[in-house]
Amino acid sequence: MLIHPWDAGLDEAEWRSWLAEGHDFGILSVNGPPGQAPAAVPTHFTGDDGHLLIHLARPNPVWAAIERDPNVTFTVFGDYAFVPGPWRAPSGTPPTDGVPTSYYTAVQFTCRAHVVDDPEAKAALLRRQLAHFQPDGDHAPVVADEPPYGRMLPGIRGLRLEVTEVRAKFKYDDHKPVEHRTAVAEHLTARAQGLDLSAARRQRRRLDRIGPWKP
Repeated sequence: MLIHPWDAGLDEAEWRSWLAEGHDFGILSVNGPPGQAPAAVPTHFTGDDGHLLIHLARPNPVWAAIERDPNVTFTVFGDYAFVPGPWRAPSGTPPTDGVPTSYYTAVQFTCRAHVVDDPEAKAALLRRQLAHFQPDGDHAPVVADEPPYGRMLPGIRGLRLEVTEVRAKFKYDDHKPVEHRTAVAEHLTARAQGLDLSAARRQRRRLDRIGPWKP
């Protein structure tokens, strides 16, 4: 993932707070066999002390790939919007001379995968995930040898993704003048399609913290 200086996360707190806003779904990418494409699996995840926790069905084809090479990537993205060319035309030029772009946030984790097969360990992983996704506790107890989860555990495998590197990208034209960024945020707010509003909020937050870009 290419990250220009003006697209980089301002600090660790920025990407952590972005994830905490509800961005808990991403894509696990694993190396394919020689001569074949990588495999990519969309899935929910939770964090736990330097690890990402996920679980997948036992028939999933990623297991053989992970056993060959446990080095994987997990990517989370959101707050994206297409920005049409006329919104980006330099002052004094025809609107049609503007070049379109995409705005988005992406956080990419480089990880070493550890497979979780022990029933008790899988149950603990599921409990950790449910504590995040169903904090009200409106579910049956997750116990390895009791229904309903106990009989289902053999059908899944868990993954603890040990995070070795985090790269965050916030692509919102932060190298452009303040007036330009403010105008684009207003355009996004007025259009209000898809994730336009969240992209505009993210751009304004970056604008408030960065102000005029200084190389």
